[in-house]
Amino acid sequence: MNRKKVVVSLGHDALGYTTSAQKDAVKVTAKALADLVEAGYQLTITHSNGPQVSMIHKAMTELHRVYMDYTPAPMCVCSAMSQGYVGYDIQNTLRSELLSRGISIPVSTILTQVTVDPYDEAFYEPSKVIGRYMSKEDAEIEIKKGNYVKEYPGKGFRRVIAAPTPIDIVEIETIRTLADGGQVVIACGGGGIPVIEQQHILKGASAVIEKDAIAGKLAADLACDVLIILTNVDCVYRNFGAPTQTPIASLSVSEAKEAISQGQFEAGTMLPKIEAAIDYLEKVPHGKALITSMSQVKDAVKGNIGTTIHA
Repeated sequence: MNRKKVVVSLGHDALGYTTSAQKDAVKVTAKALADLVEAGYQLTITHSNGPQVSMIHKAMTELHRVYMDYTPAPMCVCSAMSQGYVGYDIQNTLRSELLSRGISIPVSTILTQVTVDPYDEAFYEPSKVIGRYMSKEDAEIEIKKGNYVKEYPGKGFRRVIAAPTPIDIVEIETIRTLADGGQVVIACGGGGIPVIEQQHILKGASAVIEKDAIAGKLAADLACDVLIILTNVDCVYRNFGAPTQTPIASLSVSEAKEAISQGQFEAGTMLPKIEAAIDYLEKVPHGKALITSMSQVKDAVKGNIGTTIHA
C-alpha cells in the first residue's frame, strides 16, 4: 500500500506534565496515532518537551546543590535526556497499540541534533523560561555565569534561554531512510538537541528550539504530503477568545500571512503553528497542513473538522 507521508507534531497535552501523567497520556495519544496508521498514513512524529526538559534541568541543578561533585547538566544534555524518555514512552505504547490491532510496523526513536546559528538574534534576546524559581542570590550567581534570568514578583527568579531558528537536522538522512522504509519514526523531540557546528565538531548550545518550527522543517525536508499539528483546540479561530470568535476551516498561505499581519494569532501559542505551516508549504506547495486537536484528528484528516492550510 502506498502510504501518505505525514509529520505529526504532538503538544503538551499529548504527553502530560509529569512522568506518571505521561504514562497515562501516551496511552490516549497512541490510540490517535494508531488510527492514522490504520488509515494508511506513514508517520514521522515529533513532540514538545517543555515540562519534561524543565523537570530534568531542575532535578540536575538540585542534585548539584546537594552533592557538589555532580555538575549541573547543560541544556543540550537535558534536551537529549528528554528525547530519550519521551520517545521511550511513545514508541513502546504505540508499538503495543499497533500490535493489538494486528499491525506489525517497527517504531523507533532517533536521538536528533539540530544545528543553530551562534549569532542568531535569539541568543541576545532569550525568551524561553525554564527551571525552578530561584532566590535573588541564586539568580545573581546565574547572571555571573552569563545566563539570563527573569523576575516573577512574589515568586522569585527563573532562568531564560534562547529559542534560535533551526538550520539543519543532522540525522535527517537516517530519519528519511526509516520513513521511506515504511517505519514509524519519532524524531526531533523537543525541537531537537540544539548544536553549533564548529569545524565539523558539533557543540551543544544553551538553547531550546520551538517544536512547531522544527515540525515545519522536518515536514519540508521529508517532502511530506501532510503536516499535522495537534494542539488543545479543534481548529484555528478568528478573533479567538472574543465574543466574535469564529472557526476557520481553510486558509491559503497568503490568507494566513494576512491574518498574521492583523494580529489574529497569539505569540507563543497559535502563531508559531501557523508560521510552521507557512514555512512547510512554501517549500512543499503540493502538501497541506492541518491544525486540530488529538481527539478530533481522525475526523480532521477526513476533512470534517480542523483547519487546513494550503499553498
